[in-house]
Amino acid sequence: VNLKGANLSDTDLHGANLSGVNLHGANLSKANLSDADLSNAKLSSADLSHANLRGAELIAADLNNATLSGTNLRNADLRRVNFSNANLNKANLIATKLRLADLRHGNLAGANLGAANLNGANLNHANLQQSNLRHADLSGANLSGANLSGAELCNAELSGANLSDANLSNANLRHASLVNVNLCNAHLMGADLGRVDLSGANLSGVDLSFVRVEYARFKGNLGLSEETKLSLKHRGAIVTEGDFDA
Repeated sequence: VNLKGANLSDTDLHGANLSGVNLHGANLSKANLSDADLSNAKLSSADLSHANLRGAELIAADLNNATLSGTNLRNADLRRVNFSNANLNKANLIATKLRLADLRHGNLAGANLGAANLNGANLNHANLQQSNLRHADLSGANLSGANLSGAELCNAELSGANLSDANLSNANLRHASLVNVNLCNAHLMGADLGRVDLSGANLSGVDLSFVRVEYARFKGNLGLSEETKLSLKHRGAIVTEGDFDA
């Protein structure tokens, strides 16, 4: 089915089977697509702003350069979706399945990704400023160069993630797991790392001078000088000597 460029704004498509349909450039703003099947659909450059996609299935759909500002995607299945260059500003992505999704250069500023599964997702240079990622699973995700300034990452799982060159200034990472994370040259000014597990993390080029580290755990880290270790201990961190055995 070819609905390329179609105007479907405000349309009720609840539970519709649109699997594999070509909706490139279509206007689906404010449409009701809750529980719809859009797996493998072609939605590149489509306008889905303020649409309702709650519980929808979009496995492997193409949403490159699509607009999803303010869209409700709660509980949607977004595994392997192409969201590269998409605008998801202030979108509701609570408890979504985003495993292996492509979000490169995506705009997720102010988005709610609480408890979302982003395992292995590609968020290279994505904008996640002021986003909510509490309890999210970002293990193995690529967040290289991402903007996470002011983001809420409390209790998030980031083990094995790539955060090199990421901006985490003023981010809240309390109780998060950053085991074996690559933080090389990341910016952490004003971040809260209280009770964070940083065992095995690569901290090369990271300035921890203005970071909260109470009860944060450091062990087997690259890039930590003896002077920095002493400073961390004085500020309440738990610094253990020796290699970290995962």
